[in-house]
Amino acid sequence: MHTGWIAAGCVGVAALGTLLYRSYKRETLATEGQQQHRATTPRLVEKLAQLRGTMPPVRKTDSLKHKGRLMNRPTTVADADAAVAHPPRVSRWFSSIPLVILLALVVLALLLRGDYRIATTLGIVQGLGEFLPISSSAHLIITPWLFGWNDPNSFFNSQAYDVALHAGTLLALLGFFGRDWIRLVFSAHKPQTTDGRLFWLLVLASLPGAAIGYVLDKYAADFFRDKELIIAAALGIMGVILYYVDLKAPQRDELEHISWPKALSVGMAQALAFIPGVSRSGSTMTMSRALGLKRETAARFSFLMSMPITFGAVLLKLKDIEGAALRLPAFWLGIGVSFVVGVLAIGFLLQYLRRNSFLPFAIYRIGLAALIVVVYFLRS
Repeated sequence: MHTGWIAAGCVGVAALGTLLYRSYKRETLATEGQQQHRATTPRLVEKLAQLRGTMPPVRKTDSLKHKGRLMNRPTTVADADAAVAHPPRVSRWFSSIPLVILLALVVLALLLRGDYRIATTLGIVQGLGEFLPISSSAHLIITPWLFGWNDPNSFFNSQAYDVALHAGTLLALLGFFGRDWIRLVFSAHKPQTTDGRLFWLLVLASLPGAAIGYVLDKYAADFFRDKELIIAAALGIMGVILYYVDLKAPQRDELEHISWPKALSVGMAQALAFIPGVSRSGSTMTMSRALGLKRETAARFSFLMSMPITFGAVLLKLKDIEGAALRLPAFWLGIGVSFVVGVLAIGFLLQYLRRNSFLPFAIYRIGLAALIVVVYFLRS
């Protein structure tokens, strides 16, 4: 069996096992929290007291007509407790839809052949790696290396297509944060307001990465293309730093608490992303956490500041893409897949970081680094 498929299988099993374990832990914690919530949550105790005094004890449900729809609400304390302990089953199924879509795309990649398989696989890799702190640039180099896609004449093995895939993730960013950026742009002339101030902070944070990326982009792309051990080192070291910083840093600040020095520091961290394996999102989120931002806030600020530099990179590299490539269906397939997976990755990470740490991503980075080293010396 090919080394790439073994690696993909290991990653898939690890991801599925982690998902199942986290689901089990979530259910366990929900059960324990239900048993203790009366004594530990004053707000809920107050709400239950209101329910005792205002809701009739006989009727179990009361149908309310709201905007043409019937909505059921609990009318007793027991019903309220049951609603908290047992959320609607449909919501659990709905939360599984992103995973089902991702698995369907993976199956599609397995069924396709030739350039279609390469484009779909790289689209999945780009969509996940661009927003999760695991380095998309490293994965776009390592994935063809693991699977043996080393045809130098194939457009889908070129850096030009790697950049084209960023168009899909840029569309994902626009879908999530387009309205935010419109609001920020229209507030730019009012730097004393919260939105106006955040706009100029994002501009400041984008400058170091844009400058260094413009100067070193071509050199870095050529230098690191066949430096698998350097990429492995960057993945592992950054994974350790990400975990340690996230473990020690306080969760204190929101977006409105970001100062000019903090924004510039995060921007300098983003500039390190020209090294494959460091990860733009990983470096910016690590620096944001070190400065005391909450996990979800760190991710949101990272995503907002990635839009200008991603837009600039795509615009700058479009001229390197030949017109013949634009007529290939596989070209658009990869971009479409990166868009869909990018949307799923953004939504997942923002939701995940509300209650969880960066530990799984650190473990993944270290595990991938170890796999690269093993495969490298086996092939040597």
